[in-house]
Amino acid sequence: MLFRLRPDSAGPIFAQLADAVRAELCAGRLHPGDKLPPAREVAAGLHVNVHTVLRAYQDLRDEGLLELRRGRGAVITEAGEHLRSLNDDVRALTAKAAALHIGPETLSALVKEASHDFR
Repeated sequence: MLFRLRPDSAGPIFAQLADAVRAELCAGRLHPGDKLPPAREVAAGLHVNVHTVLRAYQDLRDEGLLELRRGRGAVITEAGEHLRSLNDDVRALTAKAAALHIGPETLSALVKEASHDFR
């Protein structure tokens, strides 16, 4: 699994890492039972502190998406499967927007505006 950080992002690195895992789950590229790379390996590859990666993994564990076990590492739980439906919803939304001749920029603005209701 390849983690990518956005240097221009105002968000903390651990949140970007957790978001990357959620995105992989949504896209169906991660499945229950899949193992994430060891925190030390991710930290070395991204040149970040291992505690930053562990914080991301712990947040995902607290959400029920990861199981952390000594000797087994970080494993995607069955709860991660429910995120896949979000990908289906996004695809349906983009198809509907395209049918209504709503471009990606406008759709993105609508989604951002709607997301403020959940903060």
